[in-house]
Amino acid sequence: MTETSRERLVVTGTDTGIGKTVFSAGLAAVLGAAYWKPIQSGLDEETDSETVQRLGGLTPERILPETYRLVTPASPHLSAAIDGVEIDPDALEPPAMSLPLVIEGAGGLLVPLTRETVFADVFARWRCPTILCARTGLGTINHTLLSLEAMRRRQIPVLGVAFIGDEQADSQAIIASLGAVRSLGRLPRLDPLTGDALRAGFKNWIDLSIIKEGIARC
Repeated sequence: MTETSRERLVVTGTDTGIGKTVFSAGLAAVLGAAYWKPIQSGLDEETDSETVQRLGGLTPERILPETYRLVTPASPHLSAAIDGVEIDPDALEPPAMSLPLVIEGAGGLLVPLTRETVFADVFARWRCPTILCARTGLGTINHTLLSLEAMRRRQIPVLGVAFIGDEQADSQAIIASLGAVRSLGRLPRLDPLTGDALRAGFKNWIDLSIIKEGIARC
């Protein structure tokens, strides 16, 4: 009988399109973890689960099916309304796995799932260690500190901030200081973006010791 693991990590971001899917792919690869995207909005192009499987080199059984697959590429609450689907946030529960599990949210923390619930409310119920992905570009200090406030107000366990992009040492340092949060490192934009380059980038630039120590049963 396979032993069940409840070691889980949530990956969220300060905004959409900042690279948290790429980060999730690298994280699942180096941890030997499975991956779950609870809600996918937009099916015309490669989905986040497909991107993670391709870049992370994950076998099909390590990619868990989304709970909601919405056709319209929009905020989940709007996508669901257009598609004629009703999202039940209480139905979103991390599956039991024999492997560690990386869970990726949709967009930023305060993306609405319904007219009453944002993704951060679901993360607050789970109480899993959460990595906040942040840009390094202009505006990141404000967006990241606001995101950290939103997480702490809901008592979401903050594992640390992972920066994505070109190095901005002062911005990264002041976020860690004012936000009273650990920096997990900075993943540069990779060109070409391949699975091998991503795994090498994680080993060279991301503090995996903090992540491995912080992953928890939840």
